[in-house]
Amino acid sequence: MDLRWIDDVLTLLEEGNLTRAAERRNVTQPAFSRRIRAFEHWLGAVIIERQTNRIETSDALKASEPEIRAIASQLRELRTKVAQYEPMRTTVSLAAQHAPIQSVFPDLALRARETFPKVSFRLRAGNLSDCVSHFLRGDVSLLLCYEAEKTQPMAFGDHVRRGLCGAEVLVPVVGGALRFAVKDNGSVPSDTPAIAYPPDSFFGEVLRTADRPFATADMSENTACLTAFSSGILEMAAKGYGVGWVPFSMAYRELEAGNLISLANRLGQVQLDVVLYADVKSDTAAALLNFWTRYATAARLPDQIFGTVSPARAGFYDA
Repeated sequence: MDLRWIDDVLTLLEEGNLTRAAERRNVTQPAFSRRIRAFEHWLGAVIIERQTNRIETSDALKASEPEIRAIASQLRELRTKVAQYEPMRTTVSLAAQHAPIQSVFPDLALRARETFPKVSFRLRAGNLSDCVSHFLRGDVSLLLCYEAEKTQPMAFGDHVRRGLCGAEVLVPVVGGALRFAVKDNGSVPSDTPAIAYPPDSFFGEVLRTADRPFATADMSENTACLTAFSSGILEMAAKGYGVGWVPFSMAYRELEAGNLISLANRLGQVQLDVVLYADVKSDTAAALLNFWTRYATAARLPDQIFGTVSPARAGFYDA
């Protein structure tokens, strides 16, 4: 079997059209059709029903899409592993939301380097639902994510273990010229521009549940920007574009430098857990989970985080 056929089939499932799928695969439509027929011959079953001016993919193919994607990912990793083989070296795939990749993962990777010198990482960033899909399909063996306090852990199979890697807190911040709008009591005018999260994003849902002002468009009088990327919110807040909610671990340097002011004493804050899920069918993933959770701090973050806080107080991954 030609391994290209699997990517052809996945592209066809996404496009639902032979011509568009062929364009994406950079081949002519007749050549693409021949490859699909060759895959059907190898499979011993018809996967598309060809009609005038249209095709219909089989229900069996659609139902098998997660398994096909997992096989494609595993085959690519196997090809890389064989081609770049080095004794004792392995690559671990990890999916995570964009924010923990920036704020949490670098510390985890550095801590693991001495104990696991031959382990390298392949990261997949996305929103939480995409990351969970990667994990469920077997595209990755580790899932790093934030979870709101007091929520039920995600339910996976018996082969998945969950570990607590640390604590995080969402804080409202403001910078630039808007710092001068902050009153002595730590409040800002209610019509101050807000850099808000979409309500269906993870941080948006968490902040709406906690009823935090300036968090989403429906909780702000003056929404200047709507985005799910906390790193972008941090940069815009530092330049004075509006009030934004960001993970403290991403903002503490700017807070200590005085480029940002925390409004947590007035607007509150929201505690999160930093959680790792591991597919223990992978010995390396299980070992990393055990290693990282061993260093998770028992202490929570300070009750209130104000404008200048030493990063040591955050309690992230300190030995």
